[in-house]
Amino acid sequence: MSSFNSSRSVSVDHNQQTERPVGVTASAPQFGSDIAADTLRELGIPYITLTPGASFRGLHDSLVNHLGNERPCILLCLREDHAIGIAHGYAKVTGKALAAAVHSNVGLFNAAIAIFNAWCDRMPALVIGATGPVDAAQRRPWVDWIHTSSDQASVVRGFTKWDDQPASPVATREALMRGKWISEMMPRGPVYVTLDAGVQETKLQGLPPPVDVSRYVPKTAAAAAPDLLSQAVKLLSDARKPVILAGRVSRSRTSWDERIKLAEILNARVATDLRVAAAFPTEHSLHLGAPMAILSGDAAEAIKSADVILSLDWLDLGGSLKAACGGTGPAGKVIQVSLDHGLHRGWNMDYQALPPVDLMLAADPDVVVAQLLEQLPVGRPKMSSSSRSAPKVPELKATDISIEQLGYALRHAIGARDTCLMHTSISWNAEVWPYADPLDYLGSNGGGGVGGGPSISVGAALALRGSGRLPVAVTGDGDFLMGATALWTAVHYRIPLLIVVANNRSFFNDEMHQERTALVRGRPPENRWIGQRISAPDVDLAAIARAQGAQAFGPVRDSAELQAVYTKAIAAVDVGGVAVVDVWIQPESSAKTAEMTRGSI
Repeated sequence: MSSFNSSRSVSVDHNQQTERPVGVTASAPQFGSDIAADTLRELGIPYITLTPGASFRGLHDSLVNHLGNERPCILLCLREDHAIGIAHGYAKVTGKALAAAVHSNVGLFNAAIAIFNAWCDRMPALVIGATGPVDAAQRRPWVDWIHTSSDQASVVRGFTKWDDQPASPVATREALMRGKWISEMMPRGPVYVTLDAGVQETKLQGLPPPVDVSRYVPKTAAAAAPDLLSQAVKLLSDARKPVILAGRVSRSRTSWDERIKLAEILNARVATDLRVAAAFPTEHSLHLGAPMAILSGDAAEAIKSADVILSLDWLDLGGSLKAACGGTGPAGKVIQVSLDHGLHRGWNMDYQALPPVDLMLAADPDVVVAQLLEQLPVGRPKMSSSSRSAPKVPELKATDISIEQLGYALRHAIGARDTCLMHTSISWNAEVWPYADPLDYLGSNGGGGVGGGPSISVGAALALRGSGRLPVAVTGDGDFLMGATALWTAVHYRIPLLIVVANNRSFFNDEMHQERTALVRGRPPENRWIGQRISAPDVDLAAIARAQGAQAFGPVRDSAELQAVYTKAIAAVDVGGVAVVDVWIQPESSAKTAEMTRGSI
């Protein structure tokens, strides 16, 4: 498969831009918000996602009438959480922060769940908030008062890397530069910059001195300390049963190939996690089964028998080792390569269980893999890079569509073309979708916030536009219902993508929770469906998609129809459209898959 070079910046395709201002001519900045807009352009940010709000009307005017709505180009969203979700999805492909503007107080409240998702997923975003005039004398009655806060960023401080509320145009420029830099520095995460409405609308008394933005956002690459790296080389060189836990790593094809080379040199078995993006080819002979959240089966056995375990920023290393080893720590030495501890604080426990670590390399996993390859003995036996044969696709029954049938039929319809699976439902079975490239799969929404799937998928599809890859997402019905209006943005700005809804007509994950609770308490499990089922009436998901301007198909109830429907949907995407396919799946099959692969039930 070919690889989209996600390290280069994504340019705005002006043929795709639908909103062009008139009467705009280049001019020097005149207002405080013009300085902010100029800074976003100088930072190379191609898009700013937003739901309009009066608190940043000054910035909005500057984007349109000072910059001409390009570099950055405004992407209008119908909800603030969609604005953040699109930035989140874009970052999952590129590793770069988009700007996203949210209205003071109420807009931030709406955006908070999506900021939390990006935080837990360790994805960058430059979130720009605003507040009513800090100077009370400038406030309009009522609305400016309820939309002014003394410490607005406190709402999201527990799940952002950094925040600021600059008090002048020059300070605003510095805050935006610092914010983008901090957001993209590993470990990545969203930042929040609050712009004072009064500062935005203040007329400049003179132009601030120019700055070379590139000097204020230096590139960083954290390498392992030489003495610690030497210890890692010794442990891995002596290992006879090494295991690599390939976790949160980049979309770089070069780094992907280096991980393969390292595994082959060490003859190390490799596990990957369904919750994060592709880190290793799943059909490689060294890969341990299908990606999953809970290490079990062959992966658990490999961990228990390993003499050295190399964790490349594995999500929840402590919990995973405990689950694999039956509640105890592993017998083998554990090498942890991660910078994630730099984000840990007390508000949320997203840092997971404390892992046993024998050697800690506080560094970028991609950099450390390259360092290891430079120092490992060249004479060490090298494994073949042969891959396992692809699993057989079962014959599809005419009724009772399972999540596996949904996935296999989709694979058949897509064929051998390059595809990016941008998002999956809780019920997804990773066995049906092998990947061989870092952009073949982008992981989950990070924080478990239902409703993020559609907007994250729109953002990823935006970043992939022009790459030649088919952008595909599989969402649950609850996820789709909460986030469906994100599709309007994709249709409006001609961002092609395909969304398949695995529709079990229920919040079925919670049905299973209610069943288990009832069984433990000796109560009737048959009542698990009450307050869970999305039926009577069944929601017409295809109609909701059409209301956003998308082409929609379904509901598909017969697996024999899947291939033909998928083919039509893919054809719609190939000509630049947004397509949604509503597939009714059997809840019981999705419950079994979710328990095996994600441990969510």
